[in-house]
Amino acid sequence: MADESTDPRTYWVVRNDEEQYSIWLADRELPLGWHREGKEGPKQDCLDHIDTVWTDMRPLSLRVRLEQETRPA
Repeated sequence: MADESTDPRTYWVVRNDEEQYSIWLADRELPLGWHREGKEGPKQDCLDHIDTVWTDMRPLSLRVRLEQETRPA
């Protein structure tokens, strides 16, 4: 495993259909259900990007369900 401070590998920021984020090595095939989000670069840059954009950790399906439950009838 590469030392995080000297890791020369390129990572992608990826997101699944539930709008959950992760990082993935750019030279590997993405697992089913995950899609490139657009950001790529060093590991820490990708993690910093996720910290900025992933502001609601709840899965999309939960957010939708809660929104539907709180709508007036």
